[in-house]
Amino acid sequence: MFSAKKKTFETNHARGVHAEELAAEYLKKIGFKILASRYKTKFGEIDLIIQKGELLCFVEVKARPNKSEALESVTARARGRIEKSALFFLSENPEKMDCDMRFDVVVITGGEEITHLDNAWEATIY
Repeated sequence: MFSAKKKTFETNHARGVHAEELAAEYLKKIGFKILASRYKTKFGEIDLIIQKGELLCFVEVKARPNKSEALESVTARARGRIEKSALFFLSENPEKMDCDMRFDVVVITGGEEITHLDNAWEATIY
């Protein structure tokens, strides 16, 4: 039983990594520089941290069968985790504090269709 769950986890993990790679490729094509991927803190993980000029974005990537399922999976708890991790990133990179910042979501659906929701939510912690 344990090995079956592990195999499913590896499959889900591989799907997530693939979705993050697709999102990174897309974001690079539209002019963003990837500063970090899978940025881990004690609060959680940010899938991608990207920058274009003076704009710094913290990106959550979701691979789901459809957009509504993907968006529903970005819960208030997940947003809070990402916001806390973003503050941690800024504490480690104080030179980025003067950048404009936003939280984006990139959704990968079906046949690798990409939807980029810029400024998907406003931070609730400061």
